[in-house]
Amino acid sequence: MAQKCNCIGKTALVTGASSGIGLEFSRQLAERGASVVLVSNQEAELNRVCAELAQGYPDQKFYACYKDLCEQDCADFLMDYCRTKGIDVNILVNNAGVFAFKEVVDMSPEHLNLFVDLHMRAVTQLCRTFAEDMKKRGGGYILNMSSMSCWMPMPGIAMYSATKSYIQVLSRAMNLELRDSGVCVMVACPGGIATDLFGLPKNLQNFAVKIGVLATPQKFVRGALKRLFKRKSQYVNGLLNKMASAIVPKLPVCVKMQVKYRLLDKMKR
Repeated sequence: MAQKCNCIGKTALVTGASSGIGLEFSRQLAERGASVVLVSNQEAELNRVCAELAQGYPDQKFYACYKDLCEQDCADFLMDYCRTKGIDVNILVNNAGVFAFKEVVDMSPEHLNLFVDLHMRAVTQLCRTFAEDMKKRGGGYILNMSSMSCWMPMPGIAMYSATKSYIQVLSRAMNLELRDSGVCVMVACPGGIATDLFGLPKNLQNFAVKIGVLATPQKFVRGALKRLFKRKSQYVNGLLNKMASAIVPKLPVCVKMQVKYRLLDKMKR
């Protein structure tokens, strides 16, 4: 019980909070006693889950903040939103993200910009803005969502892997920069998680969880928060994922090209 109550009196801000891993972060932070600012560009779902949390945890505050993080002013907007409501953010979870299984040359300029804006520019600006505020107040926590794919350049996920790699490097470096200020920046690099991000049907998600290919959001988030509050710099869930992150990059080119021949090329037909 004591472990779940270590966020009493604190406020977390979670991006991409209306579904999937972001929603699970919001739920588990609420279980630990935190108030939560939920940020999403899915307004109807955002209002619904915020109301559910408020009903389940009446002693805490929950804020539904509708914002598209691809907009240039996202960090200033969210900081102004918090200041207007008298909120000091103690925990920032940069979770919002996108995925596409597509070759770079087949992506539109708008789609390319979506990856850059959401995974790179928004994360950087939010880290900078809220870390500066945390530093002035003597401490805080930032959790940035990367992916195990940051170590695995493979056909079809070039933009996803590249931008997630940026998040991993940014987080590790910022954690060192802020080490003496009391601000912890941790990067989480999960393997596959059973959410709707990858477009898998629910029955396939459940099967993949049973055979250990995917982890549940509940298990992943529980492990990530445990390590964040221990001030770890990085979290990779599961022994198989840790092994894969070391093995997959060393696979011969002929094996990696099978992803292109058997999957990407077939999708174009």
